[in-house]
Amino acid sequence: MTTPYYCSKLRTLPNLLLVFVFALSYTLAEAQEEKLMLHFEGQDGPGKGKKIVLISGDDEYRSEEGLPMLAKILSTHHGFSTTVLFPINPENQEVVPNHNSNIPGMEALEDADLAIILLRFRELPDEQMKYFDDYLRAGKPLIAFRTSTHAFNYSKDSQSPYAKYHWQSKVPGWEKGFGRKILGETWVAHHGNHGKEGTRAMMDGLQVANKNPILNGVTDIWAASDVYTVTHLGDDATVLIHGASTSGMNPDAPINWEKSLMPVAWTKSYNLEGGKKGRVFASTMGASVDLMSEDLRRLIINAAYWGLDMEPLIPEEAVVEIVGNYQPTMFGFDNFRKGMKVTDFE
Repeated sequence: MTTPYYCSKLRTLPNLLLVFVFALSYTLAEAQEEKLMLHFEGQDGPGKGKKIVLISGDDEYRSEEGLPMLAKILSTHHGFSTTVLFPINPENQEVVPNHNSNIPGMEALEDADLAIILLRFRELPDEQMKYFDDYLRAGKPLIAFRTSTHAFNYSKDSQSPYAKYHWQSKVPGWEKGFGRKILGETWVAHHGNHGKEGTRAMMDGLQVANKNPILNGVTDIWAASDVYTVTHLGDDATVLIHGASTSGMNPDAPINWEKSLMPVAWTKSYNLEGGKKGRVFASTMGASVDLMSEDLRRLIINAAYWGLDMEPLIPEEAVVEIVGNYQPTMFGFDNFRKGMKVTDFE
């Protein structure tokens, strides 16, 4: 007996429903995963084919706002593919900068060509920290801003093999932790009056005379974040910019000449035990509001080319126009935008 056409169709409905439910579940799961990080595909430009991972994770200087903006500049104007990671509260998947023990997506470092970080007092689980340690052991280039000098803060009873990254580490060979060993300096003090004095950038005369390409097109930087005290950078560090404290929180504020200058941007090398030698560009500037300075953005873009051994391709005046809307929040503890998901920073 032949099955009526409509009966045949009815019998297939459960199967179709299962397919639909599976497809919907997969789509939702994929969407859920996408909320943990941002990705911007590289457009046309010299950086085409290169991957940069930007890791935000500080509770004061709004890296969750500034790094996505830089990622879009790198991808849109210079061709780099970029991925931005965030500190995430796993309970609600919101971006919570003072949640210091979870930055999903660290595995993106496995095939990264360059990492850019702004971290402060993180204590990441070993399964996440392993990717960062492996990245450094591979001798890959690193760009680090502001509080990255004291990026890690492990508890006293920590048994983690990465506790040596602690900003006041006493482990032989890792004295003063990640900041001193990799960047050249750990946290020392505010040299400027925090929240009342900014930073006026003073280009190093020798580096300008020698036409250091990282300084291409960089002449005028004022940052709202104050000058940090820097006492030790190591023999192989090259200071590119010195910072003068300004008596006020605006670009026209006069320089406070009663205070000495301090290094605020430099390059150096690093080498972990058993690893390869790598390049570092570090700056004690880099708050989200600092990045309103066009020439600071240009300095960072130039440093990305330098870190990737692309010095000949550094433009005379790199395009650093902000992509989309950017209205950064003033730095400060616990003043981050509440209830934000990763997609809110696209």
